[in-house]
Amino acid sequence: MQSQYYIGVMSGTSLDGVDLTLMDFKGNNPKIIATDFVPMPLNLHKKLTALLHSGQTSLQNLGEIDHQLGNLYAESINQFLRKHSLTSTDIQATGCHGQTIWHAPQGDYPFTMQIGDMNIIAAKTQITTIADFRRKDMAYGGQGAPLVPAFHQELFSNPNRITVVLNIGGISNISCLIPNQQTIGYDTGPGNTLLDSWINKHLGQPYDKNAQWAKTGKINNNLLQVLLDEPYFSIPAPKSTGRELFNLAWLEKKLKNFTALLPEDVQATLVELTVQCTAQQLQHIQSELPCLLLVCGGGAKNPLIIEGLQESLPQWQVATTTDYGIDIDYVEAAAFAWLAYKRINNQSSNLPMVTGAKNAVSLGVIYPK
Repeated sequence: MQSQYYIGVMSGTSLDGVDLTLMDFKGNNPKIIATDFVPMPLNLHKKLTALLHSGQTSLQNLGEIDHQLGNLYAESINQFLRKHSLTSTDIQATGCHGQTIWHAPQGDYPFTMQIGDMNIIAAKTQITTIADFRRKDMAYGGQGAPLVPAFHQELFSNPNRITVVLNIGGISNISCLIPNQQTIGYDTGPGNTLLDSWINKHLGQPYDKNAQWAKTGKINNNLLQVLLDEPYFSIPAPKSTGRELFNLAWLEKKLKNFTALLPEDVQATLVELTVQCTAQQLQHIQSELPCLLLVCGGGAKNPLIIEGLQESLPQWQVATTTDYGIDIDYVEAAAFAWLAYKRINNQSSNLPMVTGAKNAVSLGVIYPK
């Protein structure tokens, strides 16, 4: 049987770079064949950071960043092909998430915005490109997120256990795979976004590698309670969120009565916030079946987060997706390869129970080569 190669491309809220995954959908057993990472150019990183933090820009600047991202994705894909001795004709399609710059599923006029000119990708790679995955779901009344639970369901479901997949990117989201129940999934709250913003403000570092700075601090339980009082945490699913809510301005507002706290104590407390906004969602699950929590995304590398989850969820086995066959860094990129495969074959790829959409539909817009 001939290979069915699809490339998944993802750049997340951390803005660290572009994840690429090559998947083969031959038969009924999708497999990751190769992965790669391309760092975000510093100039583009600065522009995107300023745009995301301010939420405002000129139309010219927005258009130029859109073009630059299109070039970055295209160059990353072509480099990936060369590295693995592939040509464009080997690939059925590319699924590219683009860069989310605003996600507002609530309100009178719900919308989501991902940028990165997909026409440039299709033209420069000569590969059919699929993108704009969220807005069809939103057109049917859904949140447009999270999109990965359907992929998690296909890869990690097991009739003999409860499996929850926790992706800790900038925002944390979970997929709950419970035998004989419909899959549910939603954003639980901040993942790395507040941790990254806080260390960047105080130490000028993009992230807290191995939680080295957080380890020097102490959790402040009073601050933790103030952070957990955020109304988002008590909203029932389906729900999704992003930097539009959980950002440095949000944090500094919460800190107004904690001016004497050391910055490293705030960092340690933010780690615990990431732990608790997920753990509190899982503590109510009661079952005779074994319970497995699979962690992926950048937060899976944070030892304090993993330790905190193990302590808060003693009845759960805590592991990573790497332990179960998919590298923690490339689960989301693999999901967009899967979404592209679903779109090319006109198969539904959203889960209405997850997003709140009225219908199951095939997501994504096709940009022919």
